[in-house]
Amino acid sequence: MSIPQTFVQELLARADVVEIVGRYVPLKKGGANFMGLCPFHSEKSPSFSVSPTKQFYHCFGCGKTGNAIGFLMEHAGMSFVEAVQDLAQQFGMKVPEDDASPQDRARAAEQRQKQGTLNEVLEKACLAYQKQLKGSERAVAYFKGRGLSGRVAKQFGLGYAPEGWRSLASVFPNYDDPLLVESGLVILSEEAGQEAKRYDRFRDRVMFPIRNIKGEYIGFGGRVLGDDKPKYLNSPETPVFSKGRELYGLFEARNALREHGYALVTEGYMDVVALAQLGFPNAVATLGTACTPEHVHKLFRFTDAVVFSFDGDSAGRRAARKALDAALPLATDVRSVKFLFLPPEHDPDSFIREHGKDAFARYVSEAVPLSRFLIDAARDGCDLHSAEGRAHLASNAKPLWEMLPAGALKQQLLTEIADLVQLSPRELTDIWHPAPAKVKRERSEGYAKGGPSRPDYPDYSARSYKKKAPARITSSRLPASRADHAARILLDNMAALESLSAEDHALLCGLPAPHGPLFAWLESQLHEHGPIPWVALREGLQGHESEAFALKLMAGYELGADSDPAEELNELRHLINRMLIEHLKTEETLAIEAAKVDPGALQRYRELQARRLLLESAT
Repeated sequence: MSIPQTFVQELLARADVVEIVGRYVPLKKGGANFMGLCPFHSEKSPSFSVSPTKQFYHCFGCGKTGNAIGFLMEHAGMSFVEAVQDLAQQFGMKVPEDDASPQDRARAAEQRQKQGTLNEVLEKACLAYQKQLKGSERAVAYFKGRGLSGRVAKQFGLGYAPEGWRSLASVFPNYDDPLLVESGLVILSEEAGQEAKRYDRFRDRVMFPIRNIKGEYIGFGGRVLGDDKPKYLNSPETPVFSKGRELYGLFEARNALREHGYALVTEGYMDVVALAQLGFPNAVATLGTACTPEHVHKLFRFTDAVVFSFDGDSAGRRAARKALDAALPLATDVRSVKFLFLPPEHDPDSFIREHGKDAFARYVSEAVPLSRFLIDAARDGCDLHSAEGRAHLASNAKPLWEMLPAGALKQQLLTEIADLVQLSPRELTDIWHPAPAKVKRERSEGYAKGGPSRPDYPDYSARSYKKKAPARITSSRLPASRADHAARILLDNMAALESLSAEDHALLCGLPAPHGPLFAWLESQLHEHGPIPWVALREGLQGHESEAFALKLMAGYELGADSDPAEELNELRHLINRMLIEHLKTEETLAIEAAKVDPGALQRYRELQARRLLLESAT
């Protein structure tokens, strides 16, 4: 979906960033601006400033900055399109869809209307379940027995679906409404020769409402109070609910993910609620299905670190193996993925109650890194004391290793796997990627002429096994600034965005025009479509404010002529580090100024200085 920039500009002209931010953050007038506690990092004294004149927010503590749309993207985890649509809806504006036919626009409008109606139906049911909880001693006793407080129950909107086949008929007078079936609240049973029957899906269960990242109700999970089966029952797939894309508790945990620095992925609703009660509000859960790449990608929009928590039994190991497959394509050098295996007799709730919060925190810190778990998964069942076992390991490791994005982690794992199978990295890659006969002949001839005994590793992007000749750099390709150069790299290799940290994204998107809008647009395209080539990006840029600038950057650039993904990643990292250093210098100056009225800002200055010196030593 392409949104005209003129519409975005009009939307931002109408929106008041103070009002938008104020819906999520308590603000107080402080001079010409409004101040509050930053929602992006934990702090005790306000350093988050919102300017009504500039229509921007800025945190002097963590450096986050942006406009109303940027706030919705950062705080609520929305994509660019979702943020524009959400903001437009608040002002009664219709987002134009220039690239859609009238029929497609009509269908999209009908779909949005239906989704909104289903959200309202589910919210109404949730309020009814919450009311029923207050009158059910059994349900209240169950939650109290699990140690939950009324505050946590209210935070997660917990409820109770009473016994009876048609209890929702008292909530929805028109019990035959098709929306009740479409939302998953009511089951329609149609048997040949018999009258269709309708009855509540959830009966005599404690209820866990599921919300999307915008806080809209999209489904439920219900747990039995007795011994009935199934123990847990989830809403079915509906127009607003997909188990493969949604995570239970993400809406409630979105701020805690940033404060704690990582997401803890568990296996059940009760784990999430109990962990929030016991001091780990950064927990989420998959919804009765295996972890998917969509789950992991969604989490990485909020944090750069994910810890998967599983039972230590065989079922937990199988679930962890599926999570590994989902996480590998997104495991860049700046992200952390770990796997936590509890003793078989414990879940997170019982472990903390028996051993304490600190013991669980130590378990989390000592979780198995993705690199180690990958090796363990590959060597499972392989006898490394035999040639056959080592060959089996090499075969198992290949598909796992190939899923990793290019970078230092991938190269280190290649060396480690090669050591285990008693081969050199060169030999292992030759086995995994046999070179064409012509290339083998050229290598042989090169050795005969006194060439190097170990040629460079091949280009693992599979573009070619022959070393490319360096392309001629023309004046039109010389970047005018670090930001220009970074933009050119990302336009040519959009997948490199996946390797950047949240701090990097904030820096690039916060740059003044023309760079900031281009980087923000690139990020929105990545969220919507995943990595796409420059030729597709060029089409999508038509009519965008960054079109002319992007075309100028890419003018005269011969795509793929000398592109090495690993080298480009290193170059991009160096450029961003230099930009971060300059940004930190500016923040240091602001902190010194702030220290004149706030002594606490002096500590912030020291932290910024230490961060800058560390970057300078590594650059």
